[in-house]
Order: sequence, then structure tokens, then C-alpha cells
Amino acid sequence: MPITIPQGLPARAILDSERIFALDNADAIQQRIRPLRIVILNLMPKKIETETQILRLISKSPIQVDVDFMKTSTHESTHTDRDHLLKFYENLSSFEDNYYDGLVVTGAPVEHLNFQEVDYWDEFCTILDWASSHVFSTMYLCWGAMAALYQRYGVRKVQEEKKIFGVFPQYLQDEYCFITNGFDEIILQPHSRVASVNEQDITSNPALQVLTWGPQSGPGLLATKDFSEVFALGHWEYGKWTLAEEYQRDMSRGLTNVPFPTNYFPHDDPSREPLFAWRAHANLLWRNWLNWVYQTTPYDLREVPQLKAEGKLGTDRKYRRSPASPRGDEYEAFAGDGYGVIDHADKAQ
Repeated sequence: MPITIPQGLPARAILDSERIFALDNADAIQQRIRPLRIVILNLMPKKIETETQILRLISKSPIQVDVDFMKTSTHESTHTDRDHLLKFYENLSSFEDNYYDGLVVTGAPVEHLNFQEVDYWDEFCTILDWASSHVFSTMYLCWGAMAALYQRYGVRKVQEEKKIFGVFPQYLQDEYCFITNGFDEIILQPHSRVASVNEQDITSNPALQVLTWGPQSGPGLLATKDFSEVFALGHWEYGKWTLAEEYQRDMSRGLTNVPFPTNYFPHDDPSREPLFAWRAHANLLWRNWLNWVYQTTPYDLREVPQLKAEGKLGTDRKYRRSPASPRGDEYEAFAGDGYGVIDHADKAQ
């Protein structure tokens, strides 16, 4: 929540430079409060599992949030009960006249396809166009992030020779950014993808900024300068066992090219319980995003189209470090064995 300070207090300039929300008393008195309205475009096959992961993170915020669920009409889900979809999901046509504080776009297991080969690509682009005038801020996840970066900013997708699979260190690029405020210098982020993004396309686009970057996984979190769009290329929403379930699923299919999850099972032993080493930053990211939206969204959401047209959405502040710059000392987190394990037998000796 923001702090309220007297108008003209000298500390205001310092707080502003560190991007800490501080309201003048006069502004605070005039604030009108209402629940945030969020719509989730769920593109994952197992929709209930994804719903649970995202709602778990949203629920950690002290802000009241009203949530709707959207699905595509040009692709029929075969992994979720039809009654569930009919009861809880609507197509874009049901939302066209609605305005939202936030939109969440999930990933989808279609990274191996060219964007135009995805059967709901045209509808996906239509939803993004709708969101550009009806949504204050959008959070894109994994494939959703790659697809939006391509469609809206021309950032090309790069197919990987080997799947990026496991939990990888990311280096914080801006300690005072609203979205990553409170992050440690090294953040762990789960990844499960066969594609990445062209980093040159990102760094050459003045509308985008890289918020976290890793030597093995590349950019992990990006945003537009005004935070109206946030792109998470990893899966901070994943639960503790999600990567293990994906690994076991692929192994059970008899696939011969299944990568072993990196930095996930202690001592790379799948019989050991994996470490849930990204939960705190996942919670913090979503709290920060919801808090930023809460503080900057208009009370009357019908004002969103005009604010976007005038370029008055959110904030546009300088970031402290260059995009996509790793640590200068080439430090590699968690290199070598011993990841997350206290061997009590060795300790006794």
C-alpha cells in the first residue's frame, strides 16, 4: 500500500527516485476505492490447474480482486471438463464492452509452431487489440509473453536446440523498479520451454525494458516502460511439483529427448523432494503488479481508452541499469553439486 505524506515534504524527491509510492494528503483524501477487476485468458490445456496456480498468487495480495475467465472460441479444449468451461468461461464476445484493471494471458504448449500456425492466432491478436483499449495493464506468461512481444513489438521467437527446463538464476536489472521492488539480486525462476526471444530485438526497442536476465535462460521478466504490459518468460506461477509432473509425463510417453530438470531435484536425484525455491519472488511479483495497478488505474475504467491514447498510463521512469546486462563478475549461482541439500550423515562426521 502507498504511504501518505504532507505535500511538499523534501523526502518526496528521494522517494520518487526510488520509485516508492507516496501520496500527498490532498490526493489521498480524494481517492476512491473499489475492487480490482481482472480477466484471465487461460490458454493452457489443464485449465483448472492453471487457474489454481494463478489465483493462489493473486490471493496473496491484500487488495480485493474480482476475477473473470476467458477462453478462445477457435480452439476447443479437450483436457478440461466441458461443464467447467460452460460454467466459468466466456469468449471475447461476452467481454467486448467490459473494461478491466488487468488481463492475465497464460502460456500454451505451442512453442514449436510458428505463431501463424496456431489455430487461434487470429483470435489471439484480436484479444490483444481489444485489451489495448479496454485493459489497464496485462501480464503475459511464457508463450503468451513471446506471442505478445512478437505481435505488438516485432520481437522474434528463437527455437532452442534443447528445451530450457528447470529452475534457473536470474539477475535483477533494476532494484527500484515497481514490478521487481524487493527482489533479491539473484532470483530463481522455473522455465519449461523450447523457444526464447531475440534479445537484440528487445534491446533495440525503446518501449521495452529487461527487468531480470539469466546467463542460461536469457531474459526472464520484461515490461514496457509504463508497465502497461509485463512479460514473464518463465513460470513463477508453477507449484512445487509442476516440473516433476512434466518430467514424469514426458518420460512415461517413452520420449528419448526429455531433458532432466536443472537445479530442481537436490543432487539431481529425482527420488528426493524438489525445493520450492521461487515461491517468495513469485508472490512478490504478483503483489507488486497488483499494487502498482491498484495505485495507478483510474477509478472509472471507462477512462482507460483515453488515458492510453494520451500516453498517460502508469509511470515512465528511467531504469538504473542497462537492459539484459548480467553481473560483471560472471558469478554463477548454484554451480556444482550440493544444491539445496544438507546431508546429515556428512554433517555428523
